[in-house]
Amino acid sequence: MTISDTAAPTVSLLSAALGAEVVGIDLDSATADDVETIRELLLEHLVLFFPHQSLSLDGHVALGRKFGDLEIHPNLPNPDDKHPEIVELKASFGGIADEWHTDVTFLPNPSVMSIMHMVACPELGGDTMWANQYLAYDRLSAPLRELVDGLHAVHDATPHGKPEMHSLHPVVRVHPETGRRALMVNEHFTRRLAELSHDESDSLLRYLVQWSVSEPFTIRYRWTAGTVAMWDNRCTQHMVLNDFQGERVIQRVTVLGDEPDGPVGPDAGERRWPTFGAERFSASTMHDQILRPYR
Repeated sequence: MTISDTAAPTVSLLSAALGAEVVGIDLDSATADDVETIRELLLEHLVLFFPHQSLSLDGHVALGRKFGDLEIHPNLPNPDDKHPEIVELKASFGGIADEWHTDVTFLPNPSVMSIMHMVACPELGGDTMWANQYLAYDRLSAPLRELVDGLHAVHDATPHGKPEMHSLHPVVRVHPETGRRALMVNEHFTRRLAELSHDESDSLLRYLVQWSVSEPFTIRYRWTAGTVAMWDNRCTQHMVLNDFQGERVIQRVTVLGDEPDGPVGPDAGERRWPTFGAERFSASTMHDQILRPYR
């Protein structure tokens, strides 16, 4: 009999912005009721932490599949050929995502959620931070919310050495389950606001990526080995603090994504304004080349 058969889980809030620690669910043998509880808690708290877990590679994949089909990451390594769904990142191999990002926004359908197992971590440092993108949108001024509601951004995989992988997404995403609006730009993958000139995009995008991770919107989590984290990729960003020495090994599975919808029109494909330069394109400026596929 597992813990989850005998008692309701204990949920402890970790910050005012987002994040909760959950004790009392054995993830290696999570029931259908456990999975439903986790889904509800994730929609409420955006990122969940489960300390003192023991997940085998088989168990990790099985847990992920209870939430949906799993992604095979196009660019990151996995620990063995038997578990292609698992991404393994080691500090010694450069697997430190120390810029704010939302996972794989360079794909047409970014991830829905991730389940990360901290296999080994240093005694001090290597914390991870998450930022609540609902709050980032809600606390913009009303005129700026109205503007960004109609904008789209180009995201690409340049940080993975593959700039040819790119997608266009709304700057504001409407969460398909909660109906809430969240900012969807990040410093790691977002390159250009499509409806604006280069200079306009440069100024506004720089502001938005900095604003979206303002301290009041964030949580910082200190890891212990065996902790499992789950987060909703549709309304959060995250980053690792690269301030540690020693081995840091994480294993992660990711639930396949859906197409982001914006607040303008029934889906992200309906545009309030055309892509900049659609009426009059000049090859004289290299800055607008990135927009060519979206005219």
